[in-house]
Amino acid sequence: MRVENIQPVALQRQITIEADASVADAAKLLSDTHRALLVVCDPDGVMVGIITKTDVIHQIAGNLGNLDTLTAAAVMTRDVTSCRPDDLLHDVLATMKEQGFVHIPVVDQNGRPFGVVNARDALQALLRDVTNEELLLRAYVMGIGYR
Repeated sequence: MRVENIQPVALQRQITIEADASVADAAKLLSDTHRALLVVCDPDGVMVGIITKTDVIHQIAGNLGNLDTLTAAAVMTRDVTSCRPDDLLHDVLATMKEQGFVHIPVVDQNGRPFGVVNARDALQALLRDVTNEELLLRAYVMGIGYR
């Protein structure tokens, strides 16, 4: 199963913000409990980084500037691990586990956001896939469907 198979869910999890937006704007977008990652884009819509809730908390805790004047580009993570729509979901989950991620952005070949994979969504999709394969195999072995 490939990442593109869960694109509808990945697109629902995707939230983008421009690099010149304020950190206060980023905090407002992240205030929803189901949002943990923002994809930061340049004016052409290409991903240039991400901002997480942790990034915003570090700014507040460190009192490192006024959140209204500080830009998303100043606090974002620039070296982002991402995946592509044609990557195998199993491989993406392995990367997420290895690096301790719960979310990972999906980008197309031009670097434009294509969604955000959440580990739970990916696991549920793989479980459904395995369950379907098991049912098909059982039907084959039992000879059901071949009459």
